Amino acid sequence: MNMMPKDSPAASHVNYNALERQYGTGNYAPFNVVLTRGLGVWVWDVDGRRYLDCLSAYSAVNQGHCHPRILAALSEQASRLAITSRAFMNDQLPLFCQELCAATHSHRVLPMNSGAEAVESAIKVARKWGYEVKGVPPDRAEIIVCTNNFHGRTLTIIGFSTDATARNGFGPFTPGFSRIVTFGDAAALEAAITPNTVAFLVEPIQGEAGVIIPPTGYFKSVREMCTRHNVILILDEIQTGLGRTGRLLAEEHEGIEADLTLIGKALSGGFYPVSAVLSNDEILGVLKPGEHGSTFGGNPLACAIARSALKVLIEEGMVENACTTGARFLTGLREIKSSAVKEVRGRGLMIAIELHPEAGGARGYCDALRRRGVLCKDTHDHIVRVSPPLVVTSDEIDWALEQFDATLAQSVAAFA
Repeated sequence: MNMMPKDSPAASHVNYNALERQYGTGNYAPFNVVLTRGLGVWVWDVDGRRYLDCLSAYSAVNQGHCHPRILAALSEQASRLAITSRAFMNDQLPLFCQELCAATHSHRVLPMNSGAEAVESAIKVARKWGYEVKGVPPDRAEIIVCTNNFHGRTLTIIGFSTDATARNGFGPFTPGFSRIVTFGDAAALEAAITPNTVAFLVEPIQGEAGVIIPPTGYFKSVREMCTRHNVILILDEIQTGLGRTGRLLAEEHEGIEADLTLIGKALSGGFYPVSAVLSNDEILGVLKPGEHGSTFGGNPLACAIARSALKVLIEEGMVENACTTGARFLTGLREIKSSAVKEVRGRGLMIAIELHPEAGGARGYCDALRRRGVLCKDTHDHIVRVSPPLVVTSDEIDWALEQFDATLAQSVAAFA
């Protein structure tokens, strides 16, 4: 096998697109930009062009690219002990659990790796709780989910997706998720609950669906309903959590607390896959040794990185910055005069620009923004998602608004 040395002069002229098409799996359709470096809110491509990152790896890089404190924690821990089996204790996991519980007002932490693993873990825990505590008959547990949900890509999760692209051709699926209700409709949830319902799994704001925000008071009603029916409220805060919406957790906007809270992505500042299930003694206490686990979940390198990522998020005021700069960004986008724009919505630095169908599609506008130095992502054909790192400044927001203004003033035909 011939390998091109990293220091080869020809490396800068590699056709990365062709190599990925030839050797990769075509399960993504990336934009025509090859990134090689990042710092703060900025990233650079292999040709030296600079871009404002307005995707943040789907909120995995809330703290900004290559945050020096997190990088230092990674380097220091990696030089001592990167991974060890959970058969033995390590000196980072207990501190990680303690600090995460203190920050989120939780009692217990189940550490995992990816967001999808956290969701799968919550499903297992909710079912076991349903059988052992609530008294649901064996193998009859039901979990209610919402239309247009996005909780990951594993087989169980796509089995309760309403997105045909996500699920078509992958069945048969895991049973127990037949009750799917409209997001934001509390009455529909009430009608769907049965004696076998063990949990309601929901995103505080639907991200992949296009930053869909529920009506005010919805989650207060959901919380009351779940308590009354003895149903676990599982909030998937993997995208909304850790500052993205201008609060550490999005549940804080309505002053509620979930029974199971799922976090990931920004829990490592983008350096390493780290996720966690947060809950109390009664629910997570149903797991006994040997019933669930992960080779890498809770390893010392992951825990050291996550401890630092959480500290810088809080100590450097990133949550508050998301609130103030998010309001500035949202106001500025709403003030742009464009016949292409149907609606601008968001909370904190989680924003979506929905275009009219006749505008020609969001991908064309995202590509035009890329050429102006702004990286965004389209979703559901007509929606542009805008989510810069939480370290973005007012000046950077104002510069980005100039690029959006210039781009949205044009028709998609002008970009061809």
